[in-house]
Amino acid sequence: MERLILFRHGKAEAHAATGDDFDRPLSPRGMRGAAAIGEALAASGMKPDIVLASPSARTRETWDVAKAAFPPAAAEFPAGLYNADAETIWRTAEGRDGTVVVVGHNPGLHELTLTLMIAADAPAADLSRAQRKFPPGTAAVFAIDPAGRPTFEGLHYPEREG
Repeated sequence: MERLILFRHGKAEAHAATGDDFDRPLSPRGMRGAAAIGEALAASGMKPDIVLASPSARTRETWDVAKAAFPPAAAEFPAGLYNADAETIWRTAEGRDGTVVVVGHNPGLHELTLTLMIAADAPAADLSRAQRKFPPGTAAVFAIDPAGRPTFEGLHYPEREG
């Protein structure tokens, strides 16, 4: 993996018609935010090679909306990414080639973001901001060297959370 983008799903509706958390769809605000983050990532030169998304409705919809900003990328929906912890997210992404996008859930994405930011010696202001909040629709970008060491490349927050 040369680059890892950790992308929290967009803002979701509070409830699903089925009553199951897994089935909660994106809200209109979540759709707008996912599109905006996709555009911001593409504008900064990101070109995903593979997308690993939780199979939940809101993560699938997040990628469906964001992918319009990118050239085609392979997508997989591993069951283990639904509400996965930081270690599971890392293990699922490691060993993949190129730029890997993980679309998933907190707290796992937030925990992995903070772990990688600390390992990368990210700027204190960015680390502090990420510690305070990692709301729906946020993306964190890291270059990953051949030894698996991260370099922090940025945080992208949905406009409303700015």
